[in-house]
Amino acid sequence: MRRFPFLRSTPGILGALLFLLPAAAAEPVVIVNLDSRVEKLTRDEVTNIFMGRQKRLPSGLVALPVEQATPAATRARFYQLLVKKELPEINAYWARLFFSGQAQPPRQAESAEEVLELVTMNKGAIGVIDGARVDRRVRIVLDLGK
Repeated sequence: MRRFPFLRSTPGILGALLFLLPAAAAEPVVIVNLDSRVEKLTRDEVTNIFMGRQKRLPSGLVALPVEQATPAATRARFYQLLVKKELPEINAYWARLFFSGQAQPPRQAESAEEVLELVTMNKGAIGVIDGARVDRRVRIVLDLGK
C-alpha cells in the first residue's frame, strides 16, 4: 500500500479512474465547404439532403452528402438526433431507395479526417462528424447537440 497511497481512499481511486477515462465525445455536427455559400441549414433541410429528397444545397450547388462510417456510433447518433431512427431502419430505407433506382445513399467515409478532406475538396459536399473534430477548414451549419 505504501507504493500506491491513492488506493487507501475512495476519492483517490475515483480521481485516478477519471484521469484514465477518455474525454466524452461531442454531438454530431453538419459541416460544409467554406466556399459553398451556405451559412446555416435547418434540421428539415439537412434531413432532406441526407435522406435523398433534396439534391441541392440552398446555394444551388449539387449536394454531396458524406457520412462517417466508423465509428458507427457517430452515424447512429446523427440519425437518432436528426430523424429519431436507428441504423437498421436507415439502412433498410436506403436499401429500398437504392435498389428501386430512386436515390443514392450518402457517401461513406472511413474517418472524421476523410469527411473533412472530402468536404474541403468539394464545394457542394456536406458532411457529418463529431463536433470535437471540427477545424477551420469547414463551416458548421447545424449543431445537433443544441
